[in-house]
Parts: sequence; structure tokens; C-alpha cells
Amino acid sequence: MEKLVASPAFNADSAFQFVKKQVEFGARVPNTAAHRACGDYLVSTFKRFGLEVTEQNFTPTTYDGKKLTARNIIASFNPKATKRILLTSHWDSRPFSDQDSVSKMKPVLAANDGASGVGVLLEIARVISFSGNKLNLGVDIILFDAEDWGNSDKATDKFSGFCLGSQYWAANKHVPNYTAYFGVLMDMVGAKGATFPKEGYSVSMADGVVRNIWGIASQLGYSNYFIDKVGPSITDDHLPVNETAKIPMVDIIHIKQNDPERTFFNQWHTAHDDMENIDPKTLKAVGQTLIQVLYQESEVSV
Repeated sequence: MEKLVASPAFNADSAFQFVKKQVEFGARVPNTAAHRACGDYLVSTFKRFGLEVTEQNFTPTTYDGKKLTARNIIASFNPKATKRILLTSHWDSRPFSDQDSVSKMKPVLAANDGASGVGVLLEIARVISFSGNKLNLGVDIILFDAEDWGNSDKATDKFSGFCLGSQYWAANKHVPNYTAYFGVLMDMVGAKGATFPKEGYSVSMADGVVRNIWGIASQLGYSNYFIDKVGPSITDDHLPVNETAKIPMVDIIHIKQNDPERTFFNQWHTAHDDMENIDPKTLKAVGQTLIQVLYQESEVSV
């Protein structure tokens, strides 16, 4: 068992406020004013923390033929460092609540399915920027856009119309020949009592990274969140990063245990994915684990 090094504290209340701020813009559906305004807020927040920000604009076409004005937001800490860790989430909202029993055409507020991961990343950026604990490596935070405009029943591509932003970035990296030691994707990481089994593709493509992260989570006392069992394989933003960008990336994703009716949390892709679902304790478990992962890697880099 690896000895844990000193690392700064992840502030769960601060992360919660970052999630809340995104939701207050409304549903961040591409081609809407709420999407543009929230994107500008995310860019300005990273800049306020002193990170170097790149906005990667692109115009994907959805499975149903719509052209989107989209942007991946990339924030780099210690940009000149050779050893780099990649942390990601998606920041857009799904344009329809197709899993809702009533409001199927209402856009999703996406507090958990999107904003929770972004909130964790904003807090990590704040902590590593202002902590007195020096981090001897580079961190690139990528907020992928246009992840959630897919349809597994109607789309014909491998990704069912999902993951447009990560597919674009993986084929058009923001820095030529960019690589990272490993990457972590967060998806739906804010719900009360969330469980994160070892997602199947992560195990097959980046097993060493999985074992490292889940082991550190256990040492920190978060094994009730980070479940030591292999879960189903989920098509998500880590696949293009693994397959096209050739960077080993794992997916920390909420997958329900022992529920044959639902794979994800109860409010997934419904009009009720709001702040009522967000628990600071879950944000803390994920955020503190990843900060510890970064500082463990920093010691290796010295």
C-alpha cells in the first residue's frame, strides 16, 4: 500500500456552489444563450485562477442533422511541465428529457449529468492554484462540449450521436502531439449515495490507472463510493481519448448497484436532474481522491 503524501483539502461547499452557479444559467444546451453565458463564465473562472485557457471552437452535426456552435474549454495548470495529467468532464446539457415520464421535450438542467463533474474540476483548479502545496506536474482540464445530444435508438454511428466534443478533441488536440501520463473523466459525480464501480472500458484500456485511483480512494476512506468491482462498459467521453488520442483514461461514473431497471441515477435524462440531487459529500469523495492522485503523482515526478 502506497503511503499517502500531504495534499490540500478539497472544499465540498465551494464545489457545490460551482455546480449551483452552472445550473442557475439554465439548461446549457448548445446554440442557446444559457450555453454561451455559462461557457463564458467557465472560461473567466479558470482565468481568474491563473490557468492558461484555450477555447476550441467547432461545429459538429448532430444525429438529427442540426449544426451546433460548440466549444471545448481547455484550462492548463503549469503549462510548461513535461509530465501532464488530463482531467475532464462535459459541460453541456441534454436538449430533451427523454427518460422523463411527463416532460420529454424539456431540456435537462443537468445538475448531476454534467455540472457536477465541472464543479469538481473548478474546485480542483482553485485548490491547486492557490494551495501552498507545490504540484510538480502539469494538469490539463478539458470541459467537453456537445456530449449529450445523442440517441441510441436513432443514431447510426458508433457513439450513438454522443461524445461529439471529445471525438473532435481527440482528432484535433489543442497542442500538436499532446500527450498525458493518464486521464480521468468524471460523469454524474454529485448524487447522494453515488456508487462508482470500475467501469468496464476503463478496466480493459487503463487498468493500472483504475487500480491506482480506486486504491487511493480506499485509503482515504471512500470505498463506499469507489466500489471494488467491475461494472458495465459505458460509451462515454473517455473512449475517443483512449482510442483516438491514445491516452489511457478512466471514467468515474455513477452506476447503480443491483438495480436491473436503471443503470444510472433515478433522475438521469429527466427534467428533475436539479440541485436537489447534489450532495457535497459525494463531491468531496471524488474531488479529494483526485487531488490526492495528483499529489501522489507529483511526488513521483520529483
